Amino acid sequence: MVLLTWIAEVAAEPLVLEPADRRVEWETNTWSLSTADEDRSSLSVAAVVAAFERTAAAIRERIRDLGFPGVATFYVWHDEQAGQLRCSTGSVPSDALPFAGTYVASDDLGPIVEGFLADSEPGSIAWSDLDDVQSVSVKTGTEPEIMPFGVWVASVGGLTLTVPARPHGRVCGGR
Repeated sequence: MVLLTWIAEVAAEPLVLEPADRRVEWETNTWSLSTADEDRSSLSVAAVVAAFERTAAAIRERIRDLGFPGVATFYVWHDEQAGQLRCSTGSVPSDALPFAGTYVASDDLGPIVEGFLADSEPGSIAWSDLDDVQSVSVKTGTEPEIMPFGVWVASVGGLTLTVPARPHGRVCGGR
């Protein structure tokens, strides 16, 4: 199960916590993880969640060993357009993650992993699932509502903050 190995390896990869340069953090600390269809069908939500929890714990220990005193968050989301799980670590609280879209921070990784494992065509979105933005706004007289996506967050820094259960919108660059 290659995905579980890759998740574990994230904990040993280069890690940069530089509050003054979030772009360097993002570029160094962000990982895209995927798996072959055969591997995907043999994985369980519990196994993938446990692997990410172990990785978060290992990153927390690394950050403590570095003596970093600030806030740091390890976070995971399902990038449906790419058909990947992505994870990153940043010197930001869970309500200030560097996403351009609206997200909901959660301490429950299960639904995110379940969506990833259940994706029968990773990286593809069916035409029937797409709405024509112009026709939606003409029909309703308003712009279409963009649904927030779920992000699992784990505090891994010297300061611990609680996870708020409300959507967050960021106007930061992201990938």
